Amino acid sequence: MAIVLQLQNAFKRYGHQQLLAGTSCALPDDQKVGLIGRNGAGKSTLCRVLLGEEELDAGEVVRSRKLRLGYLRQHDPFLEGETVIAFLERDSGQPEWRCGEVAWQFQIPDAMLDRPVRELSGGWQTRVKLAALLLNDPNLLILDEPTNFLDLRTQMLLEEFLRSFPAGCLVVSHDRSFLKRTCTQTLEISRGELTLFPGDVDTFLLNLAERRDHDQRVNASTLTKRKQLETFINKNRANANTASQARSKAKQLERLELIEVQGDEAAVRFSFPGGELRQGTALRTEQMTIGYPDNQVASQVQLEIEHGTRVGVVGDNGQGKTTFLRTVCGSLEPLAGTLKWGFGCQVGIYAQHVYTSLPEDYTVEDYLNRQAAPGTVIQQIKNVAGSFLFSGELIEKKIKVLSGGERARLVLAGLLLQQHNVLVLDEPGNHLDVETVEALADALCQYRGTVIFTSHDRYFMQRVATAVIEVRDGRVASYPASYEDYVYRVQRELEVGLRAEHTVRGTPPVGVKDAPRKPGGKEERELQKQLRTVERKIAKLDQDKKTLQESLSTLTTMADAQAAHTQLATIATELAKLEEEWLAISSDLDG
Repeated sequence: MAIVLQLQNAFKRYGHQQLLAGTSCALPDDQKVGLIGRNGAGKSTLCRVLLGEEELDAGEVVRSRKLRLGYLRQHDPFLEGETVIAFLERDSGQPEWRCGEVAWQFQIPDAMLDRPVRELSGGWQTRVKLAALLLNDPNLLILDEPTNFLDLRTQMLLEEFLRSFPAGCLVVSHDRSFLKRTCTQTLEISRGELTLFPGDVDTFLLNLAERRDHDQRVNASTLTKRKQLETFINKNRANANTASQARSKAKQLERLELIEVQGDEAAVRFSFPGGELRQGTALRTEQMTIGYPDNQVASQVQLEIEHGTRVGVVGDNGQGKTTFLRTVCGSLEPLAGTLKWGFGCQVGIYAQHVYTSLPEDYTVEDYLNRQAAPGTVIQQIKNVAGSFLFSGELIEKKIKVLSGGERARLVLAGLLLQQHNVLVLDEPGNHLDVETVEALADALCQYRGTVIFTSHDRYFMQRVATAVIEVRDGRVASYPASYEDYVYRVQRELEVGLRAEHTVRGTPPVGVKDAPRKPGGKEERELQKQLRTVERKIAKLDQDKKTLQESLSTLTTMADAQAAHTQLATIATELAKLEEEWLAISSDLDG
């Protein structure tokens, strides 16, 4: 393990908010670290600082000479008319055959390699960027919200890529399931401090809660002890026979200190309007065709959605999920057939990019007043604003200064102030932090109305959806099984696709004609003996590593956790050396 990027005594402030307050962290070239924190805590700022795109107010970013930094670019790096294979060759400097091999790892079809990149959907363009990233051979990746707007299939490919990637990663994501599947360590940014924990995000959050409980119990015990000592001192300090004991107890009292326990950060509280649980059909379509005058997306759509159902709409990017939702909402007319809502349905809409078109000069309060249903009192509006973390002076903030996460919260708050018994939500979890996504999932599960939604967050989809509609290959139809079954089917399709044969483009280098000499006799026996010795050492270290990892969940202090992290790092370094030795001996044995 080698440290390739460090942050030392870093300070960064925006206005009145201290994002980094003299904090430090170190990123090695062999660990996958998930960066978590609330909206506005400074995650994206930290990434920009590490990438050199933004300066610190004070402190230092130390980059190793061995650092080869890679990051998933959010902007468009493609030239006009440039094909996929031409971009990969230009960006990486690698030969055509190597670019084709890496592209296949992301299931980019051979036929797509000769298409202009800008003609592809956003999901396919992300796959092309990931292939370019791998071709540049970085030893540390920084990925800021890599799963935003990625379909399930591309997310799975990205997960597989990160799990098999042999170097270090820093992944910023609000998708807890994605972090758990890809990262073995967790870095939290909170109140200007960075805390590195040697475990996945679920273990970190569990340990955080347990440490808080432990510290509170220790403080309660300390307060009891203080009270006992103060009582003894007050009774005995005036008595000549016991004055020395009182002085001794006073010194004990001075040494008793309380542990600082950080309270929970403020959390969003959702409460969708209640209402009468309706029966019957909420939405029915008959022989419906959806799309645009010059582009038919799907035809023969026959659907019935019952009141009280929470329908998750699934499908790859570019298949037509948003087109279907826009048709359901009425912003697109069907090209043919009919769509009919049940009697008394009042539809509330959350569009995927709605927060980018909010009135910039409105304050939070102005927007919520405009969105509220007639008859809503001012206090009710302020209560909803406060539950979405817009309390006090924050309710007077202009929309133009709100972050993406704050805007998303504001739109959801406006939705709650209206009276709806049907909600149509297009990617409601994008730009929301982990805690807010969980609160939204809880609220939707308790909602008595009908929900039609799409999301690329598997945890959110699995929690909320009671039925599934799939958009695929010009069809929109009810999926005959659960969301878990759909995920399993997509995983199987990916595995089959990755095993399929594909054309090798270009000419790979020709192998050496004369095979090297294989060892024999005494030399071979000696090499085999060395190999067995190394294998025993590897097995012993693997067992030590497993035992240490299992003990992490039982640790109660950060000092113990850091000590365990140091031991794990030492084991990882020794394992890396032994594995290199094993490969060298095996290579000698194979000639």
